[in-house]
Amino acid sequence: MTDNPPTTPRPPLRRWPLARAVLTAVNGTTLVGLGVAVLAGARVRRGRHGILVAEGYRRRVPPATCFTVGSVVITRRTADWLLHDSRSELLAHESRHAGQYAVLGPLFWPAYWAACGYSWLVTGSYGARNAFERHAGLERGGYADAPLRPWVHRLRRRRGTSPEAPEATTAD
Repeated sequence: MTDNPPTTPRPPLRRWPLARAVLTAVNGTTLVGLGVAVLAGARVRRGRHGILVAEGYRRRVPPATCFTVGSVVITRRTADWLLHDSRSELLAHESRHAGQYAVLGPLFWPAYWAACGYSWLVTGSYGARNAFERHAGLERGGYADAPLRPWVHRLRRRRGTSPEAPEATTAD
């Protein structure tokens, strides 16, 4: 009988970046992100925690300073700008999107655009009520929350719910 040395389990936070990178590689979204970066003339560098940073994106669409495709954060700025400690919240926001790609794969795109449409419909902002942006942290990504449009308030009043209260439920 041999004694096995005690092992210390690795913290889950150390495993998730690797799992996220593997999942986005396997589901093809990181490959698409690399393709977008190369076609836009961006230079790809290794970031933190399994994230790749494509710096110097030169296309007009989307107009955002940075966006994520798979495990690739694509930015108009330099990788050093994005990786600077003062922008750790923005990088965390984009990393959450990479996690969303890991879970949904290519289904992320239609789901994200549907969430943008819903958000725009009820607020006039593509991000304010977008479930993916809210999950990633609105403020971290530079988004502002927006109030619901007046017609949504009227609709909720007619249904007997207030905009701030959860949907009314009936007891069984």
